Amino acid sequence: QVQLVESGGGLVQAGGSLRLSCAATGSIFRINDMGWYRQIPGKERELVATITRGGITNYADSVKGRFSIARDNAKNRVYLQMNSLKPEDTAVYYCNADPYLYDGSSLEVWGQGTLVTVSS
Repeated sequence: QVQLVESGGGLVQAGGSLRLSCAATGSIFRINDMGWYRQIPGKERELVATITRGGITNYADSVKGRFSIARDNAKNRVYLQMNSLKPEDTAVYYCNADPYLYDGSSLEVWGQGTLVTVSS
């Protein structure tokens, strides 16, 4: 069983910063892509940023230049540094990963979500 545990959400004023962390636990052989998504109530979940095992990143246009994704392959962790936060960044942020397990199987896993609230 693989779990993703997020931390770092909270309340921040517009213009402030937050850093989200996500740790993958379980019988993980390797994780390829990892990423962060967000969801506003009543709207579909949307991509925020992804990162490959080799460090290639992809960002939503709305966060380019403000957010930065990074990962630690040895620790199976992914991070999201969020700067210059705006009220429209308010959402539940979800960690995502597609790990390969020691039994040869692979799966897609989501974290439980962490709430980020940006006040104006």
